[in-house]
Amino acid sequence: MNNIKVNFSIKDLENLTGIKAHTIRIWEKRYNLLSPDRSDTNIRNYSLTSFQKLLNISFLNNNGIKISKIANLSEEEIPIKVREIASRAKVEDHAINALKMAMINFDQVLFYSTYNNLLENKTFSEIFYSVFLPLLNEIGLLWQTDTITPAHEHFLSVHIKQKILLNTERIQLLEPKPDSKTFVLFLPENEIHDIGLLFINYQLRSKGYHTIFLGESVPMASLTDLLEFFDEVTFVSYFTVYPEAKDIPKYLNDFNELLLRKENTKLYLLGKKLSEVETNSLPKKMSTFNSIENLVKEL
Repeated sequence: MNNIKVNFSIKDLENLTGIKAHTIRIWEKRYNLLSPDRSDTNIRNYSLTSFQKLLNISFLNNNGIKISKIANLSEEEIPIKVREIASRAKVEDHAINALKMAMINFDQVLFYSTYNNLLENKTFSEIFYSVFLPLLNEIGLLWQTDTITPAHEHFLSVHIKQKILLNTERIQLLEPKPDSKTFVLFLPENEIHDIGLLFINYQLRSKGYHTIFLGESVPMASLTDLLEFFDEVTFVSYFTVYPEAKDIPKYLNDFNELLLRKENTKLYLLGKKLSEVETNSLPKKMSTFNSIENLVKEL
């Protein structure tokens, strides 16, 4: 079991806030903005409070307040100033910082309050595109650099999934278009990263399309059953970790032969693994998309 991280190195802070370690050191030395503990070998060690303060400092600085003026604010005045500016500044930046803080502290109340504040001026789709997607991309990098633990990533992912499922549930009873094609959404075997696929399902349902959501780790052979029930099927899949790059050409060739021989069948593909393969030579019934937005525009 991974230990929950409550102390951070200067490299962790750089990864979490986007502020270079060199800049953090200058702010400490010149303006006394942070006071890290130091090990016997003089290695800086930062607390959760320091992390939160640095997020606030970064937000103020990015919104035009000079670091020298921030240094003159008291510990109590800094968050007050952040709330003041957040009410008129780019709300997405403040929300992303708040959600990072919620993740680090496993703070469900902060997650929900931040989300509900966003809903006052944005639709769920707008929140997903402008806040959740950038945050998830950033969280993936933080996990890869050991800045956060899998527990942090799971906390955030589960709460975002809950919001997608809740919004999908609200439109689930809407009748699909009479002439609607069927979209079958699935992840290949061993692939479990389903947030993108869940949101695509939500977008398809909101546009009146008939969808069958199968979710994680679906064996290819089992998809043939769908062809017996529906005349026009578009499969949609997301390659985040699997298949391995070397296995993707064979997977797609097998998919083409097994599932796309029937008329009116297609495969739509997304995911970072596709950047590792040559997509120009794909079978004509397969299409790749570099973002969910581009796929939705295609509909």
